[in-house]
Amino acid sequence: MMRWLLLALLALLDLAQPLAAHEARPAYLDIRELGTGQYEVLWKRPMRGEYVIGFAVAWPEGCATTSEAEYQVLGASVARMRLDCGETGLIGRELAIERLPEASAEVLVRVEFMDGSTQTSILRPASAAMTVEGPRGAIAVAAEYVALGFDHILAGIDHLVFVLGLTLIVGGNWQLVKTITAFTVAHSITLALSTLGLVRVAQTPVEAVIALSIVFLARELLLMKQGRPGLTSRAPWLVAFIFGLLHGLGFAGALREIGLPQGDIPLALLAFNLGVEAGQLAFVAAVLAVIWLARRIMLTAPPKWIGQVPAYAIGAIAAFWTLERVLTA
Repeated sequence: MMRWLLLALLALLDLAQPLAAHEARPAYLDIRELGTGQYEVLWKRPMRGEYVIGFAVAWPEGCATTSEAEYQVLGASVARMRLDCGETGLIGRELAIERLPEASAEVLVRVEFMDGSTQTSILRPASAAMTVEGPRGAIAVAAEYVALGFDHILAGIDHLVFVLGLTLIVGGNWQLVKTITAFTVAHSITLALSTLGLVRVAQTPVEAVIALSIVFLARELLLMKQGRPGLTSRAPWLVAFIFGLLHGLGFAGALREIGLPQGDIPLALLAFNLGVEAGQLAFVAAVLAVIWLARRIMLTAPPKWIGQVPAYAIGAIAAFWTLERVLTA
């Protein structure tokens, strides 16, 4: 069975390669409405060394920009400008990112209107344009943030590897339900506290410790396979809750970049968390389906040492992430 689990792990990591090839920090386009047809724009593009990714914003016809400042900060090029679209404005019109289909990158676009409502979209090579819809109702806001949360967890390979480790340790039983619930409750707490500004932690150390938490989980999986159950085997819900608090701070970093609509903060926060949970449950269901399938089609018992391979694979990947995040801090 573990041979098939290893193949599933490798397949998941292979699927993650396009994500890893993307910039870890997406480009960010922030547009704030100042008055009729007048906008303040922040355009942030990640850099690879000294090279700034070369895509640009294609504004609707009749819109003109006036550059105010351009500078570099934390491996990114930042431009601030004013946008004048006349009486027509941006609502109902399309804006696109030129050359995005040629780049391995994503662009997070956030438009804030004068009434405090926002529209947030993620543009990718396959969908490099969006229509500015204008102020929207609560249902549209909730749907948008559910989709953003779902997208974030499926793009967060480190969070998924942590959940994979928990699933391999606990197995597909009632204990797994309690464990995943504890993880969800914990990351919901810190996600809310951090996003609302009640808890402030630097993001770089948080990301490094998240990677370290996966190293710990890999060791726990290895101990279990060697017949020496660790803390996670004995009380998985407790470990999931403790590290869930940490992972919630990682989710909050992404949500702070996206921003929350001023008029619907509780709704957007809840919707984003529901999206994260939906993506997480979809991933757990996929892992359990692979395990079930492996048990159905396996003809012979694998060597005992095969059972330890996933633990070493997860641990090696997580150790690399830890070193990478510490050295680049």
